[in-house]
Amino acid sequence: MLIFEILKFIIYSALIVYISKKILVKLLRKIAEVLDLSPKAVGNIAGFATSMPELLTVFFSSIQGLFDASIYNIASSNIINIIQYMSSIAVNKNRKELSNKAIKIELGIVIATILIPVLMIIFGIDANINIVPIFILLFIFCYYIRSNGYKLYGKAFNNEREIKKIEEEKKWVKNKSKIAIVSFIELLIVGVILFVVGNLLGDTLQTFKLRFNIPEAIIGIVLGFITSIPELITFIESQKHHKKNKSNIEGVVEATENLFSSNVINLFIIESIGIIMYVFVRR
Repeated sequence: MLIFEILKFIIYSALIVYISKKILVKLLRKIAEVLDLSPKAVGNIAGFATSMPELLTVFFSSIQGLFDASIYNIASSNIINIIQYMSSIAVNKNRKELSNKAIKIELGIVIATILIPVLMIIFGIDANINIVPIFILLFIFCYYIRSNGYKLYGKAFNNEREIKKIEEEKKWVKNKSKIAIVSFIELLIVGVILFVVGNLLGDTLQTFKLRFNIPEAIIGIVLGFITSIPELITFIESQKHHKKNKSNIEGVVEATENLFSSNVINLFIIESIGIIMYVFVRR
């Protein structure tokens, strides 16, 4: 029955989002704090973490031969990410921080990660293994541009490491080795659980396509909305976290790094994996 399959789709999707939001993201932030990482590094880690739902949905939908669903998933996810990012900036009243040149550069690249999949959809570009090396080169190029942009963050951000540590953070340092080891083990367990749930979701997507003939575009767009929820949480929480320490620029930088890494990884790495899986399955 269609209702039963829809129910399974909702349950599996909700599990991926819930685990990513409540467990995976928090674990990675804990590891970042234990290792005393900068807001830039924390934002990058959060970007990788919040891209996990996209990785799972694209991987398993591509294995099931649903390439169109994967590209719609990435396109909608990246569009929703920037909308959520700008909304979180507005909610936290950090608009003036967007005048930073480095942030402008990163947002320009983020817009490119939206235009590319949209153009692929418009011109009907199918999965082609030749696209993968191009995407990898673009991925490296984006991070090269971003790394040079770090110099433009200004004195306020360059002094980020001098911000006074709160007592809770000091407690992390005392037992950081034990906490880090436990956190990495928990991270491995979470990864296995997400893989299993993602596989079940992939089977459901295949049923939607073959049995009920639901268009891949609709499947992909719905997945895009679902897999973008973790980003919304991290965008808001990162700014709130640093606002407590009276450092708005660090909160915006962390959120921007999250957005940048998430969108760039979604398009150039995760979609490349999707293309490889799709081409491999067709053979």
